[in-house]
Amino acid sequence: MMRKKAITALITVGAVVLTIAGCSAAEPDSSDTAGGESGGLITIIVNDPANPYWKTEGDVAKAAAEELGYEATVGAHKGDTNTENTLIDTAISNKSVAIILDPANADGSVAAVQKADAAGIPVFLVNAEINETGLAKAQLVSNNAQGAAIGAQEWVAQMGEVGDYVELFGAPSDNNAQTRSNGFTTVIGQYPDLVQAGSEVADWDRTKGHDKMQSLLQSNPALTGVISGNDEMALGAIAALKEAGKLDGVIVGGFDGSPDAVDAVAAGELAYTVLQPVAVFAKEAVMLADKFIKTGEAPETEKQSFDCILITVDNVDKMTEPFTYGG
Repeated sequence: MMRKKAITALITVGAVVLTIAGCSAAEPDSSDTAGGESGGLITIIVNDPANPYWKTEGDVAKAAAEELGYEATVGAHKGDTNTENTLIDTAISNKSVAIILDPANADGSVAAVQKADAAGIPVFLVNAEINETGLAKAQLVSNNAQGAAIGAQEWVAQMGEVGDYVELFGAPSDNNAQTRSNGFTTVIGQYPDLVQAGSEVADWDRTKGHDKMQSLLQSNPALTGVISGNDEMALGAIAALKEAGKLDGVIVGGFDGSPDAVDAVAAGELAYTVLQPVAVFAKEAVMLADKFIKTGEAPETEKQSFDCILITVDNVDKMTEPFTYGG
């Protein structure tokens, strides 16, 4: 019965994602004037390379650009739109032929993308979206709703469909945080014996995840589950649970597929992680940029999503490189 409910929820979420993607597809801009040989500078802007997810994003995009004959530079805005704006200005003054951008803010990054577009530089977004279509040539993201659903399905199974739990929520400025939380709720909401005892925003950060988990434990000492919007917050929660001597018997779920999370799954501390194919879509963004530079052709569909993979103790050995599944 549990599997039937979970599968139904997954299908429902998937249908919503497909509908959104279909409605948001942008037609190629007839005013595009690009077309020529490869070469020149591709500017890559990520969030914070201190996080292995964003470091992989930048490293993969840079390697792909250089392999295609471009120069490439990687900058980081660390979630600050002012820094992001400065990096965009630098990309324009350096006459970049394309920008690969992981936007700092769904609303706040719109102006930066608009500025680059007005300067004739095509922008390809990765990992996160902006709340406007028709500016970026493409917006490539993980299928966060699908990933959240398969993660929650596994979490429910390991919880035995019962218990008090808390949720660690990512940065509210990132649409991915709400999408994942909604995906969790769609599945978990079908099980009345699973009761959310608390929720805290921890901004994708391990230290904040640790500190928020300490507070949640004080208020809810009997909790048996933690579901987290990303691995860094989940790993922070695990550290806090260890310090309190309460990790045994608490099911912690993550999201990203980071190397530390993969190790924690193998060690039996993290119940699962949901692998985002960041290495795949970071490279794809560069390939799309290369095609646009050479032909002036933008993707027919602006918003594109890439399915996630559930990583548990049963398949964790198939992780071959950071954020790369070899199964």
